[in-house]
Amino acid sequence: MEIGAVISLEGPSTSQFWFVVKKGVEVKKHQYVQLQTKEGLLVGRIEELEKANKYFSNPETVSEFENYGRNLNEQFPVDRWEYLIAKVRPLGVFDNAEEKRVTIPPSPSTKVYLAENDILKRVFGFDDNGLSVGLVEHHNLEAKLNITRLFKKHLAILGISGSGKSHLSNVLIEELLSREDSPAVIVIDPHGEYTVFSQDERFSHKTRVWNKDNISFAAYKISANSFAELIPEMSAAQRRDLAKIIDKLREKKKVYDLNDLIKEVENSDIRQNVKDTLVSWLEDLNSSGLFSNVDKPSLQELARVSGLSVIDLSSFVHLKEKQIVVTRIARSLFEARRAKTIPPFIIIIEESHQFAPEREEVSMAISRGVIEQIAREGRKFFASLVLISQRPIKLSTTALSQCNTHIILRITNPYDLQHIEESSEGITAEIAKAISGLKVGEAFIVGEAVNFPVLIKVRKRSVKATKDVTLEEEIKEFKEKKQEYIDFFFS
Repeated sequence: MEIGAVISLEGPSTSQFWFVVKKGVEVKKHQYVQLQTKEGLLVGRIEELEKANKYFSNPETVSEFENYGRNLNEQFPVDRWEYLIAKVRPLGVFDNAEEKRVTIPPSPSTKVYLAENDILKRVFGFDDNGLSVGLVEHHNLEAKLNITRLFKKHLAILGISGSGKSHLSNVLIEELLSREDSPAVIVIDPHGEYTVFSQDERFSHKTRVWNKDNISFAAYKISANSFAELIPEMSAAQRRDLAKIIDKLREKKKVYDLNDLIKEVENSDIRQNVKDTLVSWLEDLNSSGLFSNVDKPSLQELARVSGLSVIDLSSFVHLKEKQIVVTRIARSLFEARRAKTIPPFIIIIEESHQFAPEREEVSMAISRGVIEQIAREGRKFFASLVLISQRPIKLSTTALSQCNTHIILRITNPYDLQHIEESSEGITAEIAKAISGLKVGEAFIVGEAVNFPVLIKVRKRSVKATKDVTLEEEIKEFKEKKQEYIDFFFS
């Protein structure tokens, strides 16, 4: 559809041009246009729209008419002289299957058309067999992302609370579980939001939920180095002492728990001050209730082709316990994937700034190390990471910088915006400005998964979300429980 013609406002260039919109045609900011140039078919994005009218261009004239009570609309045919100008940023020239940079600006008077969907598919690199995440904003075009391009080099989903991050990740999980052969999906779920998949008739048979009642780690499988990962204060000398003790215990027992290891340390001949320190640390770990003589879940239960494992952390109170769970699960998955004993996997970490914080001491961020290692090395082994956060500036720069695709929803904090602009390739100043004005469910996709940044409206999820509780409902529930307590003890 023809929508206008190029004009020579400030002169068309290879980096921007303007066109005047035809009367009666509706165009919108962030729509895509195409036009024929000497180099081939040029495709661009509308960055801004401006209305103009020569009758209202001189403020003194307008003010004079208004002061005398005369209406310009009644005196002159002002409607006939109103026009809309669109500013366009060229994305590239597409000639057959080849994409080229724009090296020659379009000529004034060149007709401009709304971009065709088949052209946009090529421009963005959408995949007919990809994951359907929504529609390109202002175009009836499905955004279908290639699974390898999206996940292999890691993904970050960023946005303020309530912007639709969890909704989007649910959509991605639905798409993955709907396929016959897709990577294993493991979700670190701090608030129990993903347990709904276990109640959905289509996905319940593919979903397993693990929580405080059924998560444990086999102590006999944990090396001294792995204990040191959980106890960052441990020195190299203390680690060597612990390694010798573990070796001796393994000669006596093939299977043991943390109590057995503590006794072995107490009976060892290492220096008393080292012994006391190691015992104190191990007892602290033991008090978490997370260690036994069996791994639950096992790696085979955790990582299943086209399967979902939800690690529900909502019952855990202490952040350190949550970080222990994340550290052990992520470490075990990564080591097993390096050995190719489990299928390729995607680990989705909600509230990732809690588990890989940027500025915290190592003792307060024990899971950061393994997350950063997967971010750096995971792509070699098809161990993929999805980091979800509402505070990207608080998230490990090492981990975030290794996420080659960013899906950015609404963000209003200026420090977070600046951080994203600096860390996300392909974000222009115009896109950075637009991020704070996004509505719920709108998102920019930038990076490896697409050839050019694209604004989408995330599709509706099919798995029913957990019901939001109102303030009034929470107060009512509190009063009812309080009354039950009174009736039980005092009636």
